[in-house]
Amino acid sequence: MNDLTRRAFLGKTTQGLGALALASLEAQASPLLPGLGGGARGGGRAKRVIWLTMAGGPSQLELFDPKPKLAQLHGAPMPESFTKGQQLAQLQGQKLLCFGPQFAFAKYGKNQTELSTLLPHTGAMIDDICLIRSMTTDAINHDPAHMFMNTGSQIAGRPSMGAWVTYGLGSASKDLPGFVVLTSLGPGRSPQPIAARQWSSGFLPSKFQGVQLRSKGDAVLYLASPKGVTHEQQGADIAAISALNAHHNSFVDDPEIATRIAQYELAYQMQTSVPGLMDISKEKPETLESYGCQRGDGSFASNCLLARRLAERGVRFIQLYHRDWDHHSQLREELPLRAKEVDQACAALIKDLKQRGMFDDTLIVWSGEFGRTPMSQSNKGTTGRDHHNKAMSVWVAGAGVQRGLVYGATDELGYAAQENIATVHDLHATMLHLLGIDHNAFTYKFQGLDAKLTGVEGAKILTGILI
Repeated sequence: MNDLTRRAFLGKTTQGLGALALASLEAQASPLLPGLGGGARGGGRAKRVIWLTMAGGPSQLELFDPKPKLAQLHGAPMPESFTKGQQLAQLQGQKLLCFGPQFAFAKYGKNQTELSTLLPHTGAMIDDICLIRSMTTDAINHDPAHMFMNTGSQIAGRPSMGAWVTYGLGSASKDLPGFVVLTSLGPGRSPQPIAARQWSSGFLPSKFQGVQLRSKGDAVLYLASPKGVTHEQQGADIAAISALNAHHNSFVDDPEIATRIAQYELAYQMQTSVPGLMDISKEKPETLESYGCQRGDGSFASNCLLARRLAERGVRFIQLYHRDWDHHSQLREELPLRAKEVDQACAALIKDLKQRGMFDDTLIVWSGEFGRTPMSQSNKGTTGRDHHNKAMSVWVAGAGVQRGLVYGATDELGYAAQENIATVHDLHATMLHLLGIDHNAFTYKFQGLDAKLTGVEGAKILTGILI
């Protein structure tokens, strides 16, 4: 940095503090703290996204996609015409046997949509949901499949969708991050690790990365001021440090310094906003009962309630992770437990948003990272299903999405999507469209190329699910 006289230093510092104060006033005057753009225009049906991620790959054949023919063939050899030359995860080269659905289905809603009896609360809300039975993905193992679902690429280091959205549209909250991640605690095995790279900003400025709020204990570690330091003193320190950083950045123009300034200021704001957010003591008892949660239990149900509170406070992208859906074995024993942990809370979230007038501008997505095979996988005498990328089910609800619709279909054994086939890139393109973003124009220059969330393969908007 260039040498400065004491007089020049004080003058520059004063200007920096003034600029920070002006920026703070401007932020308070505007309901939107904008991102950088990159072709984003906003103004879509959706103002925010709540993504409910079931880590491990929930079995669509037990939950969303009934297959009577598969039930008839239970225990019989899987017809080779379905699987010959196909990629399998852990069943490659093994004897393939049909594995019929292990739980009953029932008809729900006006359209008598078939859904698992493990999901009665979701069934009660099926008229508000669009169920996509024809989703596919490129990846067949957990980590690359999570990367692909989150970033549109199996290669680590790309920006997550939450980072893309906040980069394009910014946050409507001045004291909370634009992209928040919650991971639930539970009594299950929870074998699937969830890595922070899944909510990374990748090559976008790091100010757009997701911020994980812990579900139990301190939501953010080291957020409180040290002992003996008041909030006002902390604020003065932040202002002084930000002024020095801003002065240095005027010489070097480093986006990471700008990010550091923004993060200092946001952390200071979060010292007061986060405790209030996490304190659900003022929620009505009937609200807690609706979600099926207890105060501070760190459950998926509590996180669904926190998701609604985050949405109310202007957070743009909220992602919830619930683990332990990887059922290579003990499918009959474990799947009912996982379904029960999420079923009531997902339905309560929809009802809560509807009651508060937020359902029509909130996009909710429920998905895993891939589906499961219609063939059995035996492990120590217990049976489950292997990873599968040619067929999976997801559901979407809320802003701009048709209600009570079943979109797409798989073949008679549930091996592959065959009607209205949808890809992860298609899902991303549709989500961006509902947020008012043209996915083809939404780019960021990286290594000399115009990088996109939806890749270069020709993603399409799933117009058939839109109002």
